[in-house]
Amino acid sequence: MHGNVSEWCADWYGDRYYAKSPAEDPTGPDSGASRVLRGGAWRCNFPVDFRCAFRDYGVPDRRYYFARFGFRVARTLTP
Repeated sequence: MHGNVSEWCADWYGDRYYAKSPAEDPTGPDSGASRVLRGGAWRCNFPVDFRCAFRDYGVPDRRYYFARFGFRVARTLTP
């Protein structure tokens, strides 16, 4: 999905982790101080930041005045 906010992910952020991580479904480091944010948002500095593949990081317990982060809720219906 693509929306107007970057999405918080459960993965911890590691600036060197993805250079040596598995190509499919990397889970991030085991611990850290910042969480991964994925996807473009309304308040980005450069055009490349608007892409759905954009990756950033942030500290989840900090308040941000520009509030470009969010989350998505998904529901699975069982037959």
